[in-house]
Amino acid sequence: MCVTSLIPALGLTGKAAAAFNIGLGLTAANAFIGRAAAQQRADQTYNQALLANQSAERDKRLQQQALAEQKQAKEKAEAQNIFAKNIETLQASRAIIASEQAGTTLGLLLMDTERQGANYRESVNQSLESFRRQYDRNILATEATFEDRRNQLQSNINEAYNAIPSLAQTLIGIGASGFNTYTGLTADL
Repeated sequence: MCVTSLIPALGLTGKAAAAFNIGLGLTAANAFIGRAAAQQRADQTYNQALLANQSAERDKRLQQQALAEQKQAKEKAEAQNIFAKNIETLQASRAIIASEQAGTTLGLLLMDTERQGANYRESVNQSLESFRRQYDRNILATEATFEDRRNQLQSNINEAYNAIPSLAQTLIGIGASGFNTYTGLTADL
C-alpha cells in the first residue's frame, strides 16, 4: 500500500494532504541522502586509512633499516678497534721482550700488557652487547608504534562505518517524522 493511498484513510484532504506528502517526501529524501553521505564518508575514511597504513609500514621499514645499518656500522667500528688494540698489545709485548729484561719482571710486564688488551676487548664486547639489546628494544618500539598507528586507523574506520544509520533506523526516522507531521496537521483540524 503506497503512502498516497493512506492519506484519505488518515483523514487528510486538500492542503493538509499536500503538506503531509511534501513533508514526508522531503524527510525520506533527506534521510536517504544523509545515509548515503555517511556511507561515502566511511568509504573515504577507509581509503585514507589504507594509504596511512601503507605509510606507517614504510616508516617502520625505513626506521628498522636505519637501526640495522647503525648496528652494523657500530659492530664494524668496534671490530676495528679490537683489531687495533690487539696490534697495540702485540707491539707492546714485543717491545717488552726486545728490552732484554729477564726474570719475573718480564713475565709480569707481559701479563699486564695481555690483561690490559683483554680488558679492552671485554669492555668493547660488553658495550656491543648493550648496544645489541638497545637495538632489539628499538626494533620492538618501531613495531609498537606501527601497531598503535594501525589500531587507531582501524578504530577510525569502525567509527565511520558505525556512524552510518541502518536501513531500519532510517525508516523509523521517516515514520516518526511522518507521525509528528500528521499529529501537527490533525491538531489544527
